[in-house]
Amino acid sequence: MPSNKSVSDAPIVQFTNCRILRSHRLQREDLWVREGKILNPEKLFFDEKGSADIQVDCKDSIIAPGFIDVQINGGFGVDFSLATDDFKSGIDLVSQKILSHGVTSFCPTLVTSPPSVYHQVLPQISIRNGGAHGAGILGAHLEGPFISKEKKGAHPEHCLCTFEGGAFQDLLATYGSLDCVRIVTLAPEMKRSSEVIRELTKRGICVSLGHSVANLSQAEEAVQHGATFITHLFNAMLPFHHRDPGIVGLLTSDKIPAGRRVFYGMISDGIHTNPAALRIAHRAHPKGLVLVTDAIAGMGLAPGRHTLGQQVVEIDGLNTYIAGTKTLSGSVATMDTCVRHFQEATGCSVETALEAASLHPAQLLGIEHKKGTLNYDSDADFLMLNDGLYVQATYIAGEEVWRQDAFSM
Repeated sequence: MPSNKSVSDAPIVQFTNCRILRSHRLQREDLWVREGKILNPEKLFFDEKGSADIQVDCKDSIIAPGFIDVQINGGFGVDFSLATDDFKSGIDLVSQKILSHGVTSFCPTLVTSPPSVYHQVLPQISIRNGGAHGAGILGAHLEGPFISKEKKGAHPEHCLCTFEGGAFQDLLATYGSLDCVRIVTLAPEMKRSSEVIRELTKRGICVSLGHSVANLSQAEEAVQHGATFITHLFNAMLPFHHRDPGIVGLLTSDKIPAGRRVFYGMISDGIHTNPAALRIAHRAHPKGLVLVTDAIAGMGLAPGRHTLGQQVVEIDGLNTYIAGTKTLSGSVATMDTCVRHFQEATGCSVETALEAASLHPAQLLGIEHKKGTLNYDSDADFLMLNDGLYVQATYIAGEEVWRQDAFSM
């Protein structure tokens, strides 16, 4: 059957012999792609009388949406919190390297830094589509400096800030610009944080609660003002207590505004969160769980000393500590590793594990109409995986951008 070229001259690619993650389950059907978008085959057949120009045999692979990492501090020797002359080439290197781990979009994350670093680095981060050059950049995640001294974790204390008289103006002065900013992590117990949360939310910036000693009512108030995310649940916050569960209590709070969902990040590397804690969170609020790597410059490198912003960190196996201490400082786990560990630790379905790294982060950022699903008309950013959830190939806008050598068509 000849292709109908009246609608578009672009080739139509049909991916066959695969199981597609769609509507929360793996379905045995073909995936049709044209001009970087996922096509509705019924429209193609009946309205356009079209057919495939190219067929790709997926050899019974799983096809899932590309992973979205909303908290990644760097990797492969690159630290996003260091203002270097070659910052742009560093971000390009990371965006290229994470393709092999299934990440098709990400939010480069800066830990607490002096204002001079934000002023130098943020203008060099531009929101851009992914492609053969690397994963797409959705905007920066600024983790700090408006966080709690008691729960600073690996953040340098001398750079921490509070909201003084100007509140939102203080934040603007610190960061210099919010043009490329997508997420801000702050501690909601800080004075005047409510007005800052409202201002950020008004500008379409996602506010995340973290590095905080907030009690539950302070956390609930922050959500009522617009906060929608929790930064690495259980880490750098008050431990769960039955009389005041703190930020963790948001997972089952009855004070969340109607129609709103609170999402929470989890570093599923087997180190930051005990598998039992991962299971508790997942069972309490499965639809809010977002897998994040919280990866640092040492991801993909040999053990030894590396940087995280202003601090020196030491990698020992999968453990990363501030040098000379036992304070955890980010992870060196890749996103595909986190997905596999999450599935193993919780015993959840393959679909659930994959959606925690794709659909949920897309919903958090309000981009689920374009990313995080394989629905018709969404961006053709997807992965081929085997049954063990190892990535075999990565596609962005329908183009193959990475392939496991051993897995050849």
